[in-house]
Amino acid sequence: MSVVLNAIKSADEQLRYLTTGELDAVRNFIDTSNMRLKVAQTLSEASEKVVKGAGEQLFQKRPDFIAPGGNAYGEKRTASCLRDLNWYYRLITYSIVAGNTDPVETIGLVGITEMYRILEVPIPGMIESVRLMRQGALALLSPDEAEVAAPYFDYVIGAMQS
Repeated sequence: MSVVLNAIKSADEQLRYLTTGELDAVRNFIDTSNMRLKVAQTLSEASEKVVKGAGEQLFQKRPDFIAPGGNAYGEKRTASCLRDLNWYYRLITYSIVAGNTDPVETIGLVGITEMYRILEVPIPGMIESVRLMRQGALALLSPDEAEVAAPYFDYVIGAMQS
């Protein structure tokens, strides 16, 4: 949920007007919207490059993943791995637009660690993949833009480590 909707919902539930702090948060959300949209657009346009690059780097570091018996062995499994990375990358761009972690949390992280454990997907490999996507994505951005995007990658990494 966006900052605007959160502020309104909270005020309405308490039958009160928006506080100065809530109005300031809404103003900040609006003031930063152009940058968040620009960052999301830049990252979206580079999605294939960033995701593919992260996958290639991961498989160079961890060739056991693509070796016979590895979790990403064969074209189908490799494609599934890259699909999952692309999915997280896309959810991160949604969160950047929203200005909070709600999209990645509600769509992408609820139950994901348990699912990966059941499927025997190496979570450290997924974490490393997100780190590599973070590195590739932030390299495309100015320092100010990277400051906007980095926390969402970090949030996903942190959630996977839990």
